Amino acid sequence: MPAYRTEQIRNIALVGHSGAGKTTLFEALLHAGGAIPTAGSVERGSTVSDYEPMEKERQHSIQSALASIDHGGVHINLFDTPGYPDFRGPTLSLLGAVETCAVVVNAALGIEHSTLRLMDYAKARRLCRLIIVNKIDHADADLALLVEQLRDSFGPECLPINLPEKGRAQVVDCFFNPSGESDFSTISEAHQRIIDQVVEINEAVMGHYLEEGEAGLSGPELHDAFEQCLREGHLIPICFVSARSGAGVRALLDLFERLMPHPGEANPPLFVKGNGPDAEPFRSEPDAMKHVIADVFKIINDPFVGKLSVFRVYQGTLRRDTQLFVDDGKKPFKVGHLFRLRGKDHVEIEDAIPGDIAAVSKVDEIHFDAVLHDSHDEDQIHLKPIDFPQPMFGLAIEPATKGQEQKLATALHKLAEEDPCFRIEHHKELNETVIRGLGELHLRVMLERMKERYQVEVKTRPPRIAYRETISARADGHHRHKKQTGGAGQFGEVFLRVEPMGRGEGFDFVDETVGGSIPGQYLPAIEKGVRQVLEHGAVAGYVLQDVRVIVYDGKHHPVDSKEVAFVSAGKKAFLDAISKARPMVLEPIVNLDVVVPDHCMGDVTGGLATKRARINGTDAGRGGEIIVKAQVPLAEVTEYSNELKAVSGGRGRYAIEFSHYEAVPGHIQKQLTEAFNPRVEED
Repeated sequence: MPAYRTEQIRNIALVGHSGAGKTTLFEALLHAGGAIPTAGSVERGSTVSDYEPMEKERQHSIQSALASIDHGGVHINLFDTPGYPDFRGPTLSLLGAVETCAVVVNAALGIEHSTLRLMDYAKARRLCRLIIVNKIDHADADLALLVEQLRDSFGPECLPINLPEKGRAQVVDCFFNPSGESDFSTISEAHQRIIDQVVEINEAVMGHYLEEGEAGLSGPELHDAFEQCLREGHLIPICFVSARSGAGVRALLDLFERLMPHPGEANPPLFVKGNGPDAEPFRSEPDAMKHVIADVFKIINDPFVGKLSVFRVYQGTLRRDTQLFVDDGKKPFKVGHLFRLRGKDHVEIEDAIPGDIAAVSKVDEIHFDAVLHDSHDEDQIHLKPIDFPQPMFGLAIEPATKGQEQKLATALHKLAEEDPCFRIEHHKELNETVIRGLGELHLRVMLERMKERYQVEVKTRPPRIAYRETISARADGHHRHKKQTGGAGQFGEVFLRVEPMGRGEGFDFVDETVGGSIPGQYLPAIEKGVRQVLEHGAVAGYVLQDVRVIVYDGKHHPVDSKEVAFVSAGKKAFLDAISKARPMVLEPIVNLDVVVPDHCMGDVTGGLATKRARINGTDAGRGGEIIVKAQVPLAEVTEYSNELKAVSGGRGRYAIEFSHYEAVPGHIQKQLTEAFNPRVEED
């Protein structure tokens, strides 16, 4: 067994905007905690977390990395994460594996776009949140103003738990320490604020406090109230640090040890048992003696070790030679080797207890978000899915050299395993493979990684926009498939009805036949024919969605009816119904946030107006910047980066995120439908 208990584990993720100093802080914490002899440098490429050649070259994180620290009486599993929005997939994927999300803020730049998004993501996952203000020694940092901005943005529950002193050379605790001076506030004032915030969460604690004051509160009582505040979002502590100078680094480790929750104190993980609407909440318990439950949150295809599946243990004790099931699989695998990770290094361990982060190697059946367990009692258990941003930026690719198609497919599969926001689409009608990511940088890195790791080079071109088709009215369809070729014939007749569903609801197939008009064995064939249309489109060649198909009547022949007949009848009856149901083409609409110097705002808004954009407003940024918020069709901004560089002199930046689908204008739908040449099938 490990030298620590579950109650001594702290799982913490450092997240934040690019440039906030997360990797430097990660190194400083590892050094202060005795995990490494000297802190690495991003500039020298010597950090524990940024170990890939591309990370060293670009001097920023591309993937998440883990290392552990044994400090005082606790074992801290600490994650470093990428800050660029293009690499948000690896950041969000580990939020289910930690109890605390520590959002790192650049003291000089304040609240940035990613700060807001990451605070929202952490809140949605019911994580305990901590704000770490880094670079407090920066000349442009106004710490008092920043605290007020944090409180304005995230609520009055954001309170300093320590404060800088002696010219920001060190920090002083405000929670346990009731008096003293700091650089921009009094310790007593900050102490009183945070104590008042903590005690009001619990009536019993509040009663003791009102009767006897702070002296009437026991240490365990105050600690429990503090943890309750973190769980319920009633308190978001703010602490201060300079990773470069070391100010506040040891104090931050002490804060992790004394006040951040262990696996038994945080909100329980969001497990459910079952699928679809029948799924019910399931509560795991951090009990080492119960059945094993672990969730895989990261896949690494290591060239030396093979496929590494990194997981968080929620329940039970996982040992070498344990027999584990993957999801609802019937055949278990045996844990041959169990690893603890430290950056690129893998240390073999004997077992992992609840709260531990560990990895197994060379198990092909394991995938991202798989649940590992040792009993069929835990079948159908899975974590609530993470709300990843939808990858919208796409490139159509093909091998640069003939004969590398299989090699390309293998490389793409391995890359997609590692990044939940990297998607691969195969368009059969066009014989086109499209990769999608969160931005141009995301895909460029993926292509570079594919070349370096797997020696596969590709040619790229812009893909077709991911339009969708749907219907806007109810309609009936009918088709009789009859073919006689001398011997046994083919016969199948289908009557069906289509109805529009809500946007994003997908597809529903309903059987309302009565009296055996269509035997049950042929209904899957009808659905197969319908799904062929869904996949290839009916009016413009794009995926069809948000439609309910109700089969209500039909005919069959006891000799001539076959599956192939009902596949064809179902397909053509569906096409018949769609043609009457006012079909329309939908286009993806994205939320676009553009950050530019304020003097460029007119050029930016004018340019967006020509792209069918809806300007939703503007916000004032820092340093004379303006944030323009808009919704715009994705088709209009596929090459927006070049335009923005031109109008802003290279100082502008933007972020896009999928919002919804809506109908294209009539003239565009006409162009798309006229360009569609479906393959004509004989009846």
